[in-house]
Amino acid sequence: MLTMLRTAGRLVLSHGPLLVAIYLAGSLLQYVAIEAFGFVGAYSAVVGALLFPLVIVVRLVALVTMLLVLRSGLRTLGVIAPLPDEPAARRRAFTDALLGSILVFVAFYAAWGYLRDDANAYYSRVLEINTGLIANESILGLESGGDGAAGELSFSPLTVGIIVAAFVLRWAYGRYKGRLSKSVVVLAVYLEALWVVWSALLLSQAFDAVGSWVDSRQAMVWLADLRNWLAAQVAPVAWIWDAVEWLLGEAGGILLLPLAWLTVAGVIFGQAVAPPPARLKGALVDRARSGFGRLPAWTRRRSADLWGQVVGRFRPIVQAIVLMWRAGPALIGGYVLLFTLVLALDALLGIALTRLVGPQSFAEFWLPYSTIVFSIPALLIEPLRLMVVAAAYDRVVGRLSAPALAEV
Repeated sequence: MLTMLRTAGRLVLSHGPLLVAIYLAGSLLQYVAIEAFGFVGAYSAVVGALLFPLVIVVRLVALVTMLLVLRSGLRTLGVIAPLPDEPAARRRAFTDALLGSILVFVAFYAAWGYLRDDANAYYSRVLEINTGLIANESILGLESGGDGAAGELSFSPLTVGIIVAAFVLRWAYGRYKGRLSKSVVVLAVYLEALWVVWSALLLSQAFDAVGSWVDSRQAMVWLADLRNWLAAQVAPVAWIWDAVEWLLGEAGGILLLPLAWLTVAGVIFGQAVAPPPARLKGALVDRARSGFGRLPAWTRRRSADLWGQVVGRFRPIVQAIVLMWRAGPALIGGYVLLFTLVLALDALLGIALTRLVGPQSFAEFWLPYSTIVFSIPALLIEPLRLMVVAAAYDRVVGRLSAPALAEV
């Protein structure tokens, strides 16, 4: 943990101001994108929904840029996988990291509610513009020009068709990118973001519907009644019940959040370094391989190509998890502790800011300036948290590469 802390401190001194600037630029660009795309979405719901994935791409571009900037300060990773010197190779490393991390980043972004927050901000902007258009039409008699559709993305033949088309086109890029112009990678990034973000939004709605259905079942009512009866009859059992619920609820923030961040960093850095892949074994696997080998050559090639496109998106995630597993619980536990301390610092910084500002008028100060004031902790803590994640990844790689550590 001390080595990790020293690495993080060195990154703060060498890269801190630059990372704060990149984070600020990414946040501002994301805000501008939501405002602009929401305006477009008020006139055309389909076009606005097609543009919305770019909001997530802006955030991901900032993240990838920050991590690749930090990569130059990671000594162990620099020995194992030095940064390329040629500009073309650096651009290729950036686009590879961007394409390879979209799936895991959107999954993480959706699991912790960030995707829903961005979607709600987008829909609020659409509704705001739509309200103005309707007012102009009803009061002033002006033609609004909008389609009046401000609802959330929903399951329909159109949305499913767009997701399938985006996935197929992205697959075609992976299959034939050697014959295409280098600039087509921009379109590939958009297509990857389009099908992943839309799928995440639709799956989120499906999970919410299933959760609402489960909550409304009689069994859940019986479970709540059982909990109340236990609280009345046997108080210690109710205390244990509440403790388990609290522990499960806090486990996400205490354990899963830092591990998710380390997985995202592992996927981005994993384009440069990865552990040896695990090979499945067993009689069932051997029979499956034998059966696959008896298929016609054309079928094997097409199946292997399609399987590689699908599995290739998950392989970096598995490799990052394998790295964490092989690093051992002591190292990962130290990282989780350091990550948690940074989260605590975030809360303490927010409290300190309110004490520093002191009592102010709500209308004259808090209403116009509250967003700026409460953005300061995130502006400082988010880059710091990313430095801790990068330092942990460098330590994980160093734990698994003793010869590289000896040269550092």
